[in-house]
Amino acid sequence: MEGQYNYAFTFAEPRPPPRYRAQHPHISTQKMTTPSTQPPHAPRYGLGRTNPPPNPSSTFAPNPPKNAQRLESERLEAERLARDSLSELSEEQREEISEAFNLFDLDKDGYIDYHELKVAMKALGFDLPKNEILGLLNTHGTQTTTTKRGAQAQPQPPRRLLSFQAFQNLMAQRILSRDPREEIDRAFELFDEGGKGRITLQDLTRVARELGEGLSHDELVAMIEEFDMDGDNAISREEFMGICLG
Repeated sequence: MEGQYNYAFTFAEPRPPPRYRAQHPHISTQKMTTPSTQPPHAPRYGLGRTNPPPNPSSTFAPNPPKNAQRLESERLEAERLARDSLSELSEEQREEISEAFNLFDLDKDGYIDYHELKVAMKALGFDLPKNEILGLLNTHGTQTTTTKRGAQAQPQPPRRLLSFQAFQNLMAQRILSRDPREEIDRAFELFDEGGKGRITLQDLTRVARELGEGLSHDELVAMIEEFDMDGDNAISREEFMGICLG
C-alpha cells in the first residue's frame, strides 16, 4: 500500500460542419476535399460496410500510464529499502518478528489478516489505529477470495492478507526507525509490575524467574544497590534509562 496513450486513429477527410457551410454558402465543400483515389467501384469501408483488412503496422499497444509506472517504481524502491532494513537487524530481532508472525498466523498458511496483523504488531510494540493497519494492508497486502466451508459453500467477500515476507520487511523498517528510548520504556514497563514507576527487588526477582535466570537473592540485591542512585532501594525510570543507554 500513487498517462499518455499512443493510439492509432484513422480519420476521414475533414468536412465543414453544417453551421459553417450555412454561414459561408460561397465556400464549396467539393473544393475542400481531395479527389478520391479509389476506383469507381472500389469497396467503401465504414459503418455497415466491409471492414478494411487489418494493418499491423498502424496498430500499437497503448503504453502503460505514467502514474502506474511511477507507483510500480515506488513499490520496487520500497521493497529494496525493506530488504536493506532487514539485513541491519540483529538475529534476535529477526527471531522476534518471526515468532510474532507465527504466533498469530492461526491457520498457518503464511498470511495474516487485519486482526492478526494488529495483535502481531502490538506484540512487537507497535499499537497502530485501525486506519493505519488498513493502510498497510491496502499498500502491501494481497487480495484473496475465500469460500466458506460447509454443505452450502459460499464465496466470502474479498479481503486483504499480509504475507510473512511483507510483514518481516515492514517490521524491520519500523524497528530501525524507532526511538531507542521507546524500546527502553517498553522494557521498563515489563519489569515494573503494577505501574509503580520503579523496579523493586520483588520485580527483579519475578523477571529473573520468568526468564529462567539462576540468580541468587544476594545477586539481585547487589544489582539494585549498584544502580539505585537515590537510595530508595529501587530503580526509577530515569535510572533504568541511564543503565540501558550507558
